[in-house]
Amino acid sequence: MKIDFDKNSVGLVPAIIQDLETKNVLMLGFMNKEALDLTLESNKVHFFSRSKNRIWMKGEESGNFLNLISLKADCDNDSLLLKVKPQGPTCHKGDDTCWGEKNNQNFLNILEKIIADRITNPSENSYISNLFEKGIDKMAQKLGEEATEVIIASKNDNNKELIYESADLLFHFLLLLQKKNLRFKDVVDELEQRNN
Repeated sequence: MKIDFDKNSVGLVPAIIQDLETKNVLMLGFMNKEALDLTLESNKVHFFSRSKNRIWMKGEESGNFLNLISLKADCDNDSLLLKVKPQGPTCHKGDDTCWGEKNNQNFLNILEKIIADRITNPSENSYISNLFEKGIDKMAQKLGEEATEVIIASKNDNNKELIYESADLLFHFLLLLQKKNLRFKDVVDELEQRNN
């Protein structure tokens, strides 16, 4: 990747920071070649501070690091898009983004993390832990039962019931995917590929 740091005669390029999961833009900073090199070496995002005239790593004081997942240049090679996993709020004022917006995750991602936690840290009182422990056959059977309940609910005039049963179906589908070491994103990726 050849970045054109000299295009604007100051040796800096804009670096747009985007959350990998939520796709929200978190902040805009500037990088020189040294900041880019440090970012690529450490997988922690570094910037060039125009006010302090020095390199700084995001989170060096706050602990709110930006963990680099991917980086690419735009079509003119004079700006960067960095996809990150943030550790804590991004803005120095304590907000999720530098525009004061919330960086809310998709609830399905949150639910998958809850499911993964109940699998990793099983509990006797956890429905997820107990069903996961019973194995793939019981999980598949339960998913089939929920699918049947969705079909029955769709034949009625009660949309609230259909939503309720659909939520049960989706929940058990997420459980089955995790049993197979898959995530909902894998299914979405397949649907996107089919659309191309």
